Amino acid sequence: MRGDIAPLSERPEPGGPILSEPGGRTSPAPLTGATPAGTPPPADRDAVRASRRRVATEAAGTAVAAAAFGVVYGLAARGAGFSPVEASAMSVIVFAGASQFAAVGFVAQGLPWPAIVLLTFLINARHVLYAAALAPWLHRRRRLDRAAMAHVLTDESFALSLGHFKRIGHSDATGYWLGAAAIFIPWQTATLIGYFGGEAIPSPRALGLDVVFAATMACLAVAVVTGRRELVAAIAGAAIAVAVALATSTAVGIVVGGIVGPLMALLVPHRPTDPPDAAPPSPGGHDEAIGVAP
Repeated sequence: MRGDIAPLSERPEPGGPILSEPGGRTSPAPLTGATPAGTPPPADRDAVRASRRRVATEAAGTAVAAAAFGVVYGLAARGAGFSPVEASAMSVIVFAGASQFAAVGFVAQGLPWPAIVLLTFLINARHVLYAAALAPWLHRRRRLDRAAMAHVLTDESFALSLGHFKRIGHSDATGYWLGAAAIFIPWQTATLIGYFGGEAIPSPRALGLDVVFAATMACLAVAVVTGRRELVAAIAGAAIAVAVALATSTAVGIVVGGIVGPLMALLVPHRPTDPPDAAPPSPGGHDEAIGVAP
């Protein structure tokens, strides 16, 4: 009797069809359309590839603007007395355009370092809002991965990645790093170019490149607006940010607008005809495309 019992590895799963094998043993038939564990279906893979190509296209304009202003930063760092290593290290370790420009100016003015830390933190306080918006999409990733992603988080990478995640319905590390690299790499390269040869390069404003950043961010913001609530959040947030910035500072205006705008959008009643709100995947669903080539 013991020889008639099939090993556990050969027993059929509950509900699965049974096929006869030579010798009287049975085994489950393969399930039609089944995919290996963790592998997204073909339709999802195609959607991820298409969305990644869109991220690369949208990042092209921001890469040009980042390189142009990276040159200006390198020149400013040299004027403030930074060495090439110090200027490059700030670009790698800090990697925050507006804060780097401010920090260079504060150093040149001789401000104490606690004041520099506090003021640059206020300038980049909007990144707290960015992190809160991305956290539900990335909560299943390792803490070390999230820390690395947070380090390269910028205005551009936030807008690119959030739009990418909403299009495919889950997070995608490759898509995130694609958008982040389009800013990080040009900024590092341009820092050294600006430091050693920035005096021979015209200002980005003279070439009209300062418009590229604003125009690109505006296009990315429009792409994220899919319903009345998003529209209210965008308009209210922009209006409040401008008003507060004129009364106080740009950094404070951005933070206040980023908080109050979405709160005002929550007051807008949802209609059956409105598109469904894009939401991050549930804890039980997959939130990462595995094994998808760019």
